Amino acid sequence: MSEENSQVTQRANKVRALREAGIEPYGSRFEGKTPLFEITTAYAETPKEALEEKNLSYRIAGRVIALRRFGKAAFAHLRDASGQLQVYFKKNLLDETGVTIFEKLDIGDTLGISGRLFRTKTDELTLEAKELTFLSKSLHPLPEKWHGLTDIALRYRMRYLDLIANPEVKRVFERRSQIINVIRQFLTERHFLEVETPMMHPIPGGAAARPFITHHNTLGMDLYLRIAPELYLKRLIVGGFERVFEINRNFRNEGISTIHNPEFTMLEFYMAYADYNDMMDLTESLFTTIAQETLGKLQFEYQDQQIDFSGSWQRLPYTEAVSQHYDIPLHDLSDAEKTATHMKRLGLALDEKTSLGKMLEHLFETGVEPTLAGPVFITDFPTELSPLAKRKPDAPHLTERFELYVVGREIANAFSELNDPVDQRGRFETQVAQRASGDLEAHEMDEDYLLALEYGMPPTAGEGIGIDRLVMLLCNQSSIRDVVLFPQMKPVPAAPASKTEES
Repeated sequence: MSEENSQVTQRANKVRALREAGIEPYGSRFEGKTPLFEITTAYAETPKEALEEKNLSYRIAGRVIALRRFGKAAFAHLRDASGQLQVYFKKNLLDETGVTIFEKLDIGDTLGISGRLFRTKTDELTLEAKELTFLSKSLHPLPEKWHGLTDIALRYRMRYLDLIANPEVKRVFERRSQIINVIRQFLTERHFLEVETPMMHPIPGGAAARPFITHHNTLGMDLYLRIAPELYLKRLIVGGFERVFEINRNFRNEGISTIHNPEFTMLEFYMAYADYNDMMDLTESLFTTIAQETLGKLQFEYQDQQIDFSGSWQRLPYTEAVSQHYDIPLHDLSDAEKTATHMKRLGLALDEKTSLGKMLEHLFETGVEPTLAGPVFITDFPTELSPLAKRKPDAPHLTERFELYVVGREIANAFSELNDPVDQRGRFETQVAQRASGDLEAHEMDEDYLLALEYGMPPTAGEGIGIDRLVMLLCNQSSIRDVVLFPQMKPVPAAPASKTEES
């Protein structure tokens, strides 16, 4: 029998012994408890003598994360959602129930405790236990504090243990929640209305991505998990809402990497009577507000790189970025043959049938993108790469679109929305042809969306921001899995169930 299985058996025996003693090891409501952070903050500087004079009593509850026994007494550390506090147990201070609980106590158990606050000889703030209530028995030993939970795959699969063993992980997700709250407040203060759109679509759209497919039995039809809410949000602009946003879950049947998870969170927001220049201004304001509210500063470090959100952010046209990086004359990048010649020279040649837009995309993603420390707005994307964006009036082969890059990663994507239904139909037709040629990420024809545009959508600017990548940046995390509570993992063979039943 392994050591862990032996401990599971011992703990299961303790559950049985507690019940035989009339003590329920999985208790119910425990009222009147004080968060541990309130206690440790309020009396952090209170001297031992002053604390004795106050004669303070508290009810607390939390998980035992450390336990040191010595004879008829013990010290433990109790942790709740707010912090942790040392607890002192002494048998002669407890009633019969308390003594039984004390004797059956293990690291990982959850207790309710009533007692007196004091300082030990080493001056540590401590609660002297007088009454104990068993709230939950842990049948498995926790990862040892000094070894921790370091197996990366195990941490992601058993996030609950990760949160117990690694308090810094919990702080990442607390900051994630704070970031989202700041976003909501920022947008609602600017008269954006939060809305909800469908997660199952009859036609996948709003982004270039492969969808997940499901089937609705009653309707007898296939549906697609949302790859983006864009086309539904723009329908709302047609309907008369002038400013809308949604913090949404998207699903894309794509590869998994440190910056890609099949299920991810996006912020998308749309503003009527605006263009992509307005969105750049708004984005700067949003990001600096988030950084200031969550970090308390605009200069911070990410993976040994210094990031500075202060000042005016650079705005660099897409083809100029390619031209500068590869030292290619700018005018050559408007000609497919000349661009192909430069790609051959660089050892980046593609198929002869590759379009100019796809060549530029390959040049940008291969060489330019990783160098964009940012924050920098890459603007004016080729029309071919932007099927939902409005053309630039003075350069119809380009669109009024930008992507925001920081540390070589796209964080936001925005454009002046295409509101001409005839132009949009032509773009969709091009996408359909590309799809027929094997591009599974190309858009499908969406007649209902085109019908909505035919009723008239005012000039509109829209943007999508990857929440997960933003959290990675502001929490200094190198992998998207470290900012998603339950990342998608490849299944492992099921282990035999633990024998914890009472015999």
